[in-house]
Amino acid sequence: MTKQTLNANKNSTIAKRVGIIQSSYIPWRGYFDFIDSVDLFVIYDDVQYSKGSWRNRNQVKTKTSLKWLTVPVITKMGLTIDQVLIAKDKHWQDTHYRLLYESLGSAPFFMDIIQIWEAGIAAEDITISQLNIRLIKLICSYLQISTPIVMSHDYIISGKKTERLIHLLQKLGAKVYLSGPTAQGYLDENMFREHGIFLEYKTYDYDPYPQLWGDFVGAVSVLDLIANMGQDARHFLKSKTPNIIVV
Repeated sequence: MTKQTLNANKNSTIAKRVGIIQSSYIPWRGYFDFIDSVDLFVIYDDVQYSKGSWRNRNQVKTKTSLKWLTVPVITKMGLTIDQVLIAKDKHWQDTHYRLLYESLGSAPFFMDIIQIWEAGIAAEDITISQLNIRLIKLICSYLQISTPIVMSHDYIISGKKTERLIHLLQKLGAKVYLSGPTAQGYLDENMFREHGIFLEYKTYDYDPYPQLWGDFVGAVSVLDLIANMGQDARHFLKSKTPNIIVV
């Protein structure tokens, strides 16, 4: 099976393109480019939670360094992401507000991100997945991303690893599967060919935007982009490099 770099604009294809990623806490802009690149986006949260991942934390850039915004959670072995509870200690919310202010308080659209973030936490969701999804949808709305979002746990699927993904994609009627680039190390690409599903790997290659605090850092929460660019953030979402299509 060969790979070639091709233009993967979703509007140029007839087949339904589906993307699947686990939820993350206020993720970076690549996450939203990914959502905007598919016809249907699936939150894949009925898989095992990984401690120390992006599920319950993200980074912001401050004057002195990158700092973590971490939502405290209650975990134990074997829990899936959508079963992980947010710890009842509310002090994390005050800490996050202070860090957001420290990071982005002087940005021109700071109030936009605070309104998004406060609307997300106001619902007092019980699980980290619920909170993540709420914030992701609020951010999508701000960025005018209209891709439908569904949850994997709403579908009865079987199998493990690539087989499980294939089963879910079949239920969704997918003809094209968009995957994150790190999955190249573990996906069984032959299974996609056997089941007649085209496989693409997302590329993340973005222009910098005006940002506070010195040299540009891209791997931070999308709230950084919004705080600095407002509604113009939409123009900084698309990767400059075409997706890699497996043929």
